[in-house]
Amino acid sequence: MAKLIISRNGQVEQQIQLSKERMTLGRHPRNDIVLADPAVSGEHAAIVTILDDSFLEDLHSTNGTFVNGHRIGKHFLQHQDVIKMARYEVSFLADGIRPLAAAQPVLAELAILNGSDAGKHVALTRPQTALGGVVIQRHPQFYTITHTEGAATSLLNGTPLDAQVAERLSDGDVIDLDGTHMTFRVA
Repeated sequence: MAKLIISRNGQVEQQIQLSKERMTLGRHPRNDIVLADPAVSGEHAAIVTILDDSFLEDLHSTNGTFVNGHRIGKHFLQHQDVIKMARYEVSFLADGIRPLAAAQPVLAELAILNGSDAGKHVALTRPQTALGGVVIQRHPQFYTITHTEGAATSLLNGTPLDAQVAERLSDGDVIDLDGTHMTFRVA
């Protein structure tokens, strides 16, 4: 289980296990992780964890959420990413660092086309990969994408995905997840 090391002004204040699928961070006491600082929004950000993958989403905070020095809207968290919210520094530590993943053949990948992660590639080596309200599933001979949650509409080649309906992916398809564009590539 991944965890967060929360520091303020260089002093570690908390170590939190990401024990729930969705955990909120913010100043208000109803959050899963309370960051008591007036520059932190009441509901500042959320971390969604599905299997071994965690995603950070800024919840339209006033002062923004930063990962490794870049302001983000949504971000796929990786081991040792540093999240900044006001005077808080939050280190993300993944427990499931899978050395076998590097040895597995990459059958397909997503190339991120815009935003702070432009140019990065996400290998699709697992049976299912969840990203921002969609699930990409690997089948023996092809991949599918399914819109699974959220009000925002996910697009495949400019066409909205129907909720809970699996669409077959082809090499070169463009996926739009709430403004983040990526290309599906078969290796």
